[in-house]
Amino acid sequence: MPLIMGMSMLLACQFAGELVARGLTLPIPGPVIGMVILLVALMIRGKVPSSLRLTGEGLLRYLTLLFVPAGVGLMVHFELIAADLWPIVVTLVASTAVTLGVTAWVLERLQHGDSRRNGQPEGKA
Repeated sequence: MPLIMGMSMLLACQFAGELVARGLTLPIPGPVIGMVILLVALMIRGKVPSSLRLTGEGLLRYLTLLFVPAGVGLMVHFELIAADLWPIVVTLVASTAVTLGVTAWVLERLQHGDSRRNGQPEGKA
């Protein structure tokens, strides 16, 4: 019964996210909005229900199985990927560099904001 309750909570949040995404015609996927809804609900509640924890741990245990279709797709479409290998490599390297740069910038901004709130000078975080 706890697994059913946990999965029901996850699916309800995903469904609510789909409703919000389609109702407001947002360019964000419904499951992403559903995860934000779940996060807000858990923050309000203050703890994770045991049924949701049990379901989440069960899903995470088998998460690696979700990579099997991607791996098969890479093997099946190897010629197509090989034809565009350099644009793919450049795009992956550039997007990774941009992601790291933005993440470092955001972390630096957050640390400076935290040091200001604690009354420390900016350079002494």
